[in-house]
Amino acid sequence: MGSFRLLPLFALSGVVGMSDAAAGAADDNLKLWFNRPATRWEEEALPIGNGSMGAMLFGGVEVERIQFNEESLWIGNEDDTGAYQDFGEIRVTFGGTRMFSNPSNHATPANQTIRESADGNPETKWCMEHGGRFPILWQADMPEGEPPMTSYTLTSAEDVPDRDPSAWRLLGSADGTNWKTLDKRKDIPVWPKRRSPQTFRFSNTTAYRHYRLEFLATHGATHFQIAEIALGPQTGSPSGPENYRRELDLNRAVHRVSFTKDGTRFTREAFASHPAQVIVVRFTADRPGALTCGIALTDAHETSYPSAPPPSYGGKNLTTAPGDFERAASATPPGLTIRGRLPGYTYAGGRSWQPLHREAQLRVLHEGGSVSVKNGALAVSMANSLTLLLTADTDYLQDRSRNWRGPLPGPAVAARLNAAAGRPYQDLLAEHTRDYQKLFGRVTLSLGGGAAPDTPTDRRVARYKATPDDRGLEELMFQYGRYLLVSSSREGGLPANLQGKWNNQNDPPWRCDYHTDVNVQMNYWMADVANLGECFEPYAKWLNSIRSVRAEATRKEFNTRGWLVRGELGLFGGSTWNWVPGCSAWMLQNSFDHFAFTQDREYLRKYAYPAMKEVCEYWLDRLKPLPDETLVTPPGLSPEHGPVEEGISFDVQLVWDLFTNTIEAANALDTDREFRELLAAKRDKLVKPRIGKWGQLQEWMVDRDDPHNDHRHTSHLVAVFPGRQISPSTTPELAKAAAVSLDARGVKGDSCREWAFAWRMSIWARLAKGEKAHAMYQGLLQHGILPNLYCSHPPFQIDGNLGCVAGVCEMLLQSHAGAIDLLPALPAAWPDGNVTGLRARGGFEVDLAWSGGKLTRTTIRAVPGGKATIRYGGKSTTLESDPGATITLNGDLAPTVR
Repeated sequence: MGSFRLLPLFALSGVVGMSDAAAGAADDNLKLWFNRPATRWEEEALPIGNGSMGAMLFGGVEVERIQFNEESLWIGNEDDTGAYQDFGEIRVTFGGTRMFSNPSNHATPANQTIRESADGNPETKWCMEHGGRFPILWQADMPEGEPPMTSYTLTSAEDVPDRDPSAWRLLGSADGTNWKTLDKRKDIPVWPKRRSPQTFRFSNTTAYRHYRLEFLATHGATHFQIAEIALGPQTGSPSGPENYRRELDLNRAVHRVSFTKDGTRFTREAFASHPAQVIVVRFTADRPGALTCGIALTDAHETSYPSAPPPSYGGKNLTTAPGDFERAASATPPGLTIRGRLPGYTYAGGRSWQPLHREAQLRVLHEGGSVSVKNGALAVSMANSLTLLLTADTDYLQDRSRNWRGPLPGPAVAARLNAAAGRPYQDLLAEHTRDYQKLFGRVTLSLGGGAAPDTPTDRRVARYKATPDDRGLEELMFQYGRYLLVSSSREGGLPANLQGKWNNQNDPPWRCDYHTDVNVQMNYWMADVANLGECFEPYAKWLNSIRSVRAEATRKEFNTRGWLVRGELGLFGGSTWNWVPGCSAWMLQNSFDHFAFTQDREYLRKYAYPAMKEVCEYWLDRLKPLPDETLVTPPGLSPEHGPVEEGISFDVQLVWDLFTNTIEAANALDTDREFRELLAAKRDKLVKPRIGKWGQLQEWMVDRDDPHNDHRHTSHLVAVFPGRQISPSTTPELAKAAAVSLDARGVKGDSCREWAFAWRMSIWARLAKGEKAHAMYQGLLQHGILPNLYCSHPPFQIDGNLGCVAGVCEMLLQSHAGAIDLLPALPAAWPDGNVTGLRARGGFEVDLAWSGGKLTRTTIRAVPGGKATIRYGGKSTTLESDPGATITLNGDLAPTVR
């Protein structure tokens, strides 16, 4: 073992900025790109976000859709999880805008409105319970200049064929009052397939300004539904687009669309600015006056609102609430506004829950041409360029003492919009790029993928599923996860939920909540090691904000100190699913780990340690002694698997981890000596991990593990990762048993889940099994991702996207076992490569390079200074550093640069 004293070569101020290697990286290696527009939200649209807002862009040629969210738009309360909500959508229709309405005023669920009948997406639908009230009216108001319509296409919805229409009339009108019948149909059988179109043609030579479909009957169902209604074709329609490209540049966090149509080159750029707190979308063309379009802003709650309190699970109780929504349009300055509220209510016993107010504003800046207001939307005529600025907010306040409510959002939204509108587009873009790259640009990764192939991302994904040898796609997936965390979790905001910040439903899967039995923890495993420590702040502050909510619920349920969580949490700390006692300790594992990486004692004192101490008090009150004086945990659940009983491995391992971390935290703060001594004594009496009859690490105290069980959760392995109780170097027999358990789970059936692959990457890496860790990464990319690289459980969940980043980091660098281990699980598939900017516990930043499967160089920077042991290939050396020191070591861990 060698020992070296590091001296400062340059000063580091808090964090290391973007490296030269990152600045010079080839942009094409950091791009998702496609040669056609998106039609499906989950699989094809691309995300942008600034932490507080997220948007999904489709890149349509005739219609650009920009669906957006704001992080605090939630239903729910302190008792019920509720659900994260869709906010709305911008729709830019080129050649003029068609407006759609339902003059018969049939009530519909919030995500099955008239707008879904013309959103270009056959996976959504217009649906209502008609109550025998016919006709059901669908009306399209046409812009000026549209040619006569001579056909219409109806697309069936995804289920219940008897809801298909069986009879209808099509009418046309010049003034919206006097109508002429253009087509009649009756006794139409159900559509032969679900989500299938049928086109009906008719004779017509008049360019009507209004068209109306009168649906007269279904096939006997209580509901009516249709997925899409499209009028056309337009005679003499222009040619289709040429040289189409849609891309997301991860290096700049900019979405770009370009194509040529009728000899004109059109370009769009979009980004979500964190400094300006606006989403910016710019449209340009190389021909003056080429931009004529309609711009509409729709609200996802303008028809129906969640009532409250919601049901015990599912968030499906939706009722109409007239008067809770309003819209406004202005030509000077050109803009659109939507505002409303999610209703308040009174609990039994008189407790009240205040309405949640929301507002979104859109500003349109144009060069050349004109903008006017028509039918509540904006009509743009012959502009040279357009810049759209969008911002949104609610009156949510992260302060329970003020009932979670602050000022109405309108003034703050308007102020942000006015400030952004007063700045040049290039200034906003440059500021956004600088802000984003100071985070994203800290880490570069090369796994030998070489130059990016000239192949669209969806085709690369399809090819990888057949032949998993695209190292460049593995690099891209790693950086995409970092992009998504930066885009969904920024200072001053809320943590990334089950879908980050991107959700297009008001009744989303699993409520789009904070799932606590692996998912929210997985979202943040990579935050520090992948050098995005600032992105952890929202998690820490939100968890701090709900501590008292959880303490009251825990005291009511268990009559004890401290606090627990259930398997899910909402924005306000409410939950309605099962109690999973170990999960609060698991959430605080992330909290302590953030300190371990940053050495930020003020953060530890203010956020992590008080919460850790409180949860320790729960376990001190509840641990049960056995006749041999060992301690077991009270009845608990190994997440989503098996019986509720005492001493489950999941709970015991997390209590061991919590007590260990709390002892170290108290030592770092030099406080609570007697308390930490008590924790140490109790920890040492906890029942030890057990090896079962087929060599497995037992999930329960009873040796009942099934060697043929393919369950997705591996909760009894938290002591391997993300914990540190079990490792090959300190507990080799237990590590071997953990490997037996993990092998037995397999990779098929229920184990074939995106987040399960991501978690197992890190577990195998901790067990120093690089080939198995890489096989998990391959499994994720083959079975768990969609064409836009979103992970799918199914459906879309962001945990796999973020969790696999931690897995790659664990394969290249570990620092949990009292030393910094270099390349601890390098697979043969990555023989040559390099990574810069990874973080190690103790406050160190590490660059690595390797060739032929062997370490060739490492550079270590000590941000706060301190002592570390470096290990590689059976060798070790100890470094003691002052703040800001740096050293480069060769493959034998000998210094090459001082």
